[in-house]
Amino acid sequence: MSSDSNKNRTGTKVSKKLTRSANLPSTSVETRALVNDPIKRYLAEIRRYPILTKEEEYELAVEFQQSQSEDTALRLVTSNLRLVVKIALEYQSTWTSLLDLIQEGNVGLMQAVKKFDPEKNIRLSSYAQWWIRAYILKYLMDNYKLVKIGTTQAQRKLFYNLKKEKDRLERQGFKPTAKLLAARLNVREQDVTEMEARLSGREASLDAPLVDDQRGTLIDLLPSGGPEVDDIIARRQLSKELRKKLKEFESTLEGRDIEIWRHRLMVDSPLTLQQIGDLFGVSRERARQLEARILKKLKKFLNDQVAEIKDIDFPIVG
Repeated sequence: MSSDSNKNRTGTKVSKKLTRSANLPSTSVETRALVNDPIKRYLAEIRRYPILTKEEEYELAVEFQQSQSEDTALRLVTSNLRLVVKIALEYQSTWTSLLDLIQEGNVGLMQAVKKFDPEKNIRLSSYAQWWIRAYILKYLMDNYKLVKIGTTQAQRKLFYNLKKEKDRLERQGFKPTAKLLAARLNVREQDVTEMEARLSGREASLDAPLVDDQRGTLIDLLPSGGPEVDDIIARRQLSKELRKKLKEFESTLEGRDIEIWRHRLMVDSPLTLQQIGDLFGVSRERARQLEARILKKLKKFLNDQVAEIKDIDFPIVG
């Protein structure tokens, strides 16, 4: 099995262990209060795990690289859980559920443990913070609105930094115009304007009732995008009438005209003009003239019979 597969499996096991570890006895009033507040309960739980020294962290990281041990990975992860909470708190004003942010940050922390190289001579916490922030920010981007608001690199940069840069400019005494924000963030002014419109836009559920206690919803008012029912019925009636008139026109033909009509003009795989000419012993040009004469007769017949039809184009196959 590949090294990446082993790492992925280890990460999954570590995640399950972290989930199982949040079990507190429910004996005291204080403990019951913790159980009723999931944030306090989680913070009390992670305080049980000691922060590793630099030497301990190095030894465990080297051991994990060599053995991919689940227990070793768990010790590296749990010793940095408080770091995840600290970073998640920075984004709490952006998202209502702190636990959701912590959960995403923990996933980023586990990814950092899998990728960490102890020989780089840096602490795991310094390396992991980038992974933690990346997972939290991606979660915020994906869940800020029902409709995704940022797909390009410039849009993601705006989403992460727009409000922060606005506050910074206001503290410095500047009015945060779109032009100034674009210059500070090194993006187009149009991108700033569009992102502000997206962030300020209000979402509405298409399934929400238009009026309380009524069955109608917003989606009932949206156009289908297809043709109107009246148009469909009218086209069907016209098509039916046209087929009837073509049948009548066919009854007026005879001789070579009826053969050209049936084998050239009214079939899915028509004969070519050369084949028509060979069939009647005439040139290709003469066959074209015979066909043109039939089409001229047809146009006159339809103009006389159906007032709504003025021009009908038939596909001509050479």
